[in-house]
Amino acid sequence: MKMLFVGDVVGTAGIEILERRLYKLKRDLAIDLTIINGENSAVGNGVNRASYQRLIRLGADVVTGGNHSFQQKGCTSLYDEAETLLRPANFPEGVSGRGSCIVDVFPVKIAVISLMGTVGLEALDNPFFCVDKLIEEADTPNIFVDFHAEATSEKKAMGQYLAGRVTGVFGTHTHVQTADETILGGHTAYITDAGMTGPELSVLGVDTEIAIQKMKYHCPVTFKISENPAFINAVAVEFNEKLGKANKIERIIMR
Repeated sequence: MKMLFVGDVVGTAGIEILERRLYKLKRDLAIDLTIINGENSAVGNGVNRASYQRLIRLGADVVTGGNHSFQQKGCTSLYDEAETLLRPANFPEGVSGRGSCIVDVFPVKIAVISLMGTVGLEALDNPFFCVDKLIEEADTPNIFVDFHAEATSEKKAMGQYLAGRVTGVFGTHTHVQTADETILGGHTAYITDAGMTGPELSVLGVDTEIAIQKMKYHCPVTFKISENPAFINAVAVEFNEKLGKANKIERIIMR
């Protein structure tokens, strides 16, 4: 089987390029499952009902989250209702929503886990202990993990920790695609960061001049998404669904 993981979708620009290009990309690569990180898909970061529904309509099977998961006002009810909208599983007990789900791609079951790092981000529950529990509970060898983390060291550590135990580990959050895609331990597809789907000539999706003013003068500014053309960053993974073993990972940049 083949799966596609799409890096952080930034605002309307990111959604619109997927609406134009994702169907053909999936068809050309013969994709069976599509996971999209959508935690920046709404205007002003986060995800709302409109951005989630657009991502589902354009072809996402699961939408994963991160540190901006709950940034949109009133989104908690959406997380409770939508079984394929995930927030990081290591949020404290009692938080709305879920951190993992099982997708049926008949006759194969595939587990998807959303997880967040703690180095340089919020002090959530320990992601290593959290993922151990979720792997034990997954009734399938096919497991894909979106690890939303700031530090490349933490992402590398998680990839090695899960090598041979899951089918794929894909880093998100930094919005810059890394060139270290590999198969760890002959089993687990890995990349430190899948990148960003949004305006390419920008500062992580934000209008360049505004971002420069913020960094140059350290004064409050209102970020807005760049109006420059968008691109797609993603990875495609071919895997043996009987063993949950990845055979190939391909890094994708589509301008």
